Amino acid sequence: MKDFKGIKILSENKKAYFDYEILEKFEAGMVLSGQEVKSIKSGKISLKSSYVVFNEQEPFLIGAKVPAYQPKNAPSDYDPEKSRKLLLKKTEIKHLIGKVSERGIALIPLKIYVKNAMVKLEFGIAKGRKKFSKKEMIKKRENQREVQRELKSRG
Repeated sequence: MKDFKGIKILSENKKAYFDYEILEKFEAGMVLSGQEVKSIKSGKISLKSSYVVFNEQEPFLIGAKVPAYQPKNAPSDYDPEKSRKLLLKKTEIKHLIGKVSERGIALIPLKIYVKNAMVKLEFGIAKGRKKFSKKEMIKKRENQREVQRELKSRG
């Protein structure tokens, strides 16, 4: 997709910014097999309806769909939606466990990118938005567009 200072964004969860208020962002490595890396680097990943959970003090990415790189050569037991372990520092894990224990807080994947030849996941500590809050965002965005159009037509 985009290339910014050696970072190539492979997939982005744009809906997350609309549905959630992102409070803090984190970067994590992922434990992947070789064919999963190839599939992700070719842009075949979906972050829709995925989230991060803790299982026995270890973070996992749940619900991300990574189809097989070559479907005909894929192992018979390959699961495109399996949970994938995330690699974080112990201090980050402790901080995140404390935050997730709060009510209304979730860990939502935002984007997957390649940084220094490594596949990385950016996820955020997120708080769900209310329906009226989403409507206000849409109204503000539309008003800004109208102002920009007026300024363009006059100037």
